[in-house]
Formats: sequence, structure tokens, C-alpha cells
Amino acid sequence: MRPAGWTERRFTSKSTDYLRAWSSQGLKYVDTMLKLFFRLALLPVLFAANTAGASTLEERLRDLFTTHKEAIVDASDFGMNRLSRGLQPSEEDGFYTKEYLKEIPVVDGGKEWRCLSEALYFEARGETVKGQFAVAEVILNRVDSARFPDTICGVINQGSGRGKFNCQFTYTCDGKLEVITEERAWETVGKVARLSMQLEERPLTFGATYYHTNYVNPSWASKFPRTATIGVHYFYKQPDQVSTR
Repeated sequence: MRPAGWTERRFTSKSTDYLRAWSSQGLKYVDTMLKLFFRLALLPVLFAANTAGASTLEERLRDLFTTHKEAIVDASDFGMNRLSRGLQPSEEDGFYTKEYLKEIPVVDGGKEWRCLSEALYFEARGETVKGQFAVAEVILNRVDSARFPDTICGVINQGSGRGKFNCQFTYTCDGKLEVITEERAWETVGKVARLSMQLEERPLTFGATYYHTNYVNPSWASKFPRTATIGVHYFYKQPDQVSTR
């Protein structure tokens, strides 16, 4: 089941092959133009100053473009398909997996990224990658909702100044010192946070703005429709009008 209006972009092996061929040809073109540029413009000047230096520079640049060309030719269909599809989440392509995240460099970011990463670390680092993306969806859905603050940090810290356990996210007001000790878990949630902030669609929780673990039963859970169950978390979307019964 997909959210209303959500469409998944599919690319066949032919489109993947086309992209790989196009990228390879593009690099060959750049390599050819680079050689021409050196020979017609820079090479005579460099030859007069330092013939050996000019030759070395051209060789290094040629090796650089050759390496990139080989990387594209040898790239997996999985990777090229994601490149051609862009940041459109798809379970069929393994988007919500550790394997996907391993191909992404360790990331860093600004204040909003940090807030989201910390929330995922303290709220969901023990969840699967898919579960972490789902929790991120709730936070970002709240940012988009008029019922909540319009920034990630604002959503996460909402109510944290009202005293112990009067906040939206328990770790922000439980009286405990938040210390990040698991480096790999931090790298993972950092990647999930960055990707979640860049995604155009959030298909996992169907617009959910609340969640809780399966070992608690908050009073609001019976009033809100459940939209998804992922890992140990239940997800809910607050209706426009909530029954008082």
C-alpha cells in the first residue's frame, strides 16, 4: 500500500546501461578535450618553463579521468539504478538497508542535522535502518504540520523546559546526560538523518506524527489511527478532529 499521490520511479536495466554508457562516453569526451587543451594552449608555455613538469601533470590528469571512467564502467546495476533514480526511496532497491548506507561517506552537517541525528541515536539506534528512517519521518512530518514547531530542533525540544517527562521526546527531559558512545551507531543515524532531510517522499509511515514502542500504551494511542508498524514501534497520524470519548 502506498500513500495517496505517491509514485515510484522505476528504471529498467536498459536505462541503467544507457546511463553507464553515457557517463563513460562523457568522460572520454572530457579526456579528449583536456588533451587538446593542453596541447594547444598550456603545453607550449609549460614546455618552455618545465617540460618534465608539464608531462607529469598531463599524465596525472589522464590517470584521474581513467580511474573515474573505470569506476563508472564497473559500477553495479544497483548503484547505477539509484543514481539514475535519484533520492526516491524504494525497498526493492534496498534503500532501507545497511548495505545502502555503507556506500555513503560519513557525513556531517549543521544544527538541524545534528538535532535529527541525536534524536535518532537516543530514540532509535537499536532499530533497523528502516525503523530509523520511520522515526525520522515522524519528526519531519511534524516540522511540516501546523500543530508543531517548524524546525527540526524545535520539534525535538518541544516541551523540554517544562520539567521532567513533560517533553515530546523522552531523552530531552529525562534528567539523564546524553552522551554519544557508539561511534558506528552515530555514523549510521547521521547518514539516515541526512538522507531523510533530502528525500522528496516519506512512504514508510503514511504521514504519521506520533509513535511509541510496543511495550508502552499511551492514552492517545486509542484515539489516533495507526498507520504503520515497523520494528518495535507503532506509528500514528493525528486526525483533524480527535474524539473526546
